[in-house]
Amino acid sequence: MTTLLIVDGANVVGSVPDGWWRDRRGAAERLRDSLVTYAEREGVDIVLVVEGAARGVGSVPRVRVESAAGSGDDHIVELVAVAGQPCVVVTADRELRSRVGKLGAECVGPRTVYGGDGDR
Repeated sequence: MTTLLIVDGANVVGSVPDGWWRDRRGAAERLRDSLVTYAEREGVDIVLVVEGAARGVGSVPRVRVESAAGSGDDHIVELVAVAGQPCVVVTADRELRSRVGKLGAECVGPRTVYGGDGDR
């Protein structure tokens, strides 16, 4: 069964101080595009969850983008709860890690997929 990688877009983008706050949508699009290579290399399905000013970023092959109507964290928890497959959540948010961990998801830090060597 394929692993579903769920990416906390706001948290991952915020982990790299590259001026993302000046263009949140553009930062989310750059993250989405970088995730394509990761998906191909690792053989995982990816859902990128965006919120706020990044809502409306479109999906691309290998990376489905979901715009959270409210809290991105709540949306991620819902995705894990209904996934029906193993999930890995990419976030540094301790509260979110705890919430999805209780549902059986593994958690890894942002550098696993963006802006660094990784901590997986």
